Amino acid sequence: MTEDSFTEVSQESWFGRLGGAFKGILVGLILLIVAFPLLFWNEGRSVKEYKTLKEGGGAVVSVASDTVDAANTGKLLHLSGKANTEATLKDPVFGVSANALKLKRVVEMYQWKETSQSETKKKLGGGTETVTTYTYSKTWSDKAIPSANFKESTKQHQNPGSLPYESREQSADVVTLGAFTLSSSLVGQINNFESLPVSNDTPLPATLKGKATVHETEFYIGADPASPQLGDVRIAFKVVKPTEASVIAKQVGNTFEPYRTKAGGAIELLETGIHTADAMIQKEQESNIMLTWILRLAGFLLMLVGLSMIFKLLSVLADVLPILGDIVGAGTGIISFLSAAVLSLLTIAVAWIVYRPILGIILMVVAVGLTVAITGKLKSAKTAS
Repeated sequence: MTEDSFTEVSQESWFGRLGGAFKGILVGLILLIVAFPLLFWNEGRSVKEYKTLKEGGGAVVSVASDTVDAANTGKLLHLSGKANTEATLKDPVFGVSANALKLKRVVEMYQWKETSQSETKKKLGGGTETVTTYTYSKTWSDKAIPSANFKESTKQHQNPGSLPYESREQSADVVTLGAFTLSSSLVGQINNFESLPVSNDTPLPATLKGKATVHETEFYIGADPASPQLGDVRIAFKVVKPTEASVIAKQVGNTFEPYRTKAGGAIELLETGIHTADAMIQKEQESNIMLTWILRLAGFLLMLVGLSMIFKLLSVLADVLPILGDIVGAGTGIISFLSAAVLSLLTIAVAWIVYRPILGIILMVVAVGLTVAITGKLKSAKTAS
């Protein structure tokens, strides 16, 4: 991999940092404004999804996939079988074809990529010196990397521009599962792609003759695949072959649509392989729990970053003496973390009082207790000092 770099040194005065800190307060307030509704909404979303899946687990009916029973229309069904198609998908440009549920063309171009790493040091008087190292390396990418945005946008690091061909994905118009036809949304959930090798005897399109070769399992546009050059292109293909699948969805005629529950959610599930209804519902419940915690963490981090930006002004003011600024920065960091934890717990507690009253009250008591403990610690520290 070709790689080179250059280093840039920049200075920022204390007054400039103060101006940035004041702007940071506004950004921090915006992050807090976003964090509160995110945390509140997430708890409602989580409860709604839990109740939806719970209701679905009690209503689902397992049936065989080889016959369509009109009496089941409108019911939530679970069935397993082979997702199949008679269609042969063909790439319109390269002529590669396969009997498959999906066919994907993956186009990559060899391009320059910029990465940067910065180290900032405080100076006496409150200013800072930042040393930034920009590194340039060549890599394969399925997106055009705009070199005009590079810090060093010279001819040495200039990318060719757009890719000559686009990556694209196509699906079979009709995919069946036994006697049923899968909806496009269910087909969209089948993503177990595998490589579709391009054979050496695959005829090249007329527009590529003399420019492209078949290298290993893909088309290659360039002089030497063993030594790629800037602008070289490789085109690979992937397919989803007919596969075993399990579905939970509402029957409508001989096809499916989302099942609307009294809880207000919708159920339309597909997993590759043979799975029981209970196993599929349980997996979705586990995914719901994981997503809930991810969004809780995201809300907490938004609060933490927002509060840190709001308190940043204090450490910048103290940075006239760098060691004093470090002490103030450490203190505000601890306060930001604890405040973000308390505010996150209180927000979740309020949401739970709305959606889960008993658990909400318990969490509210914990948050208040934590607030009292933090206040006590701060008072003790003040007294000791």
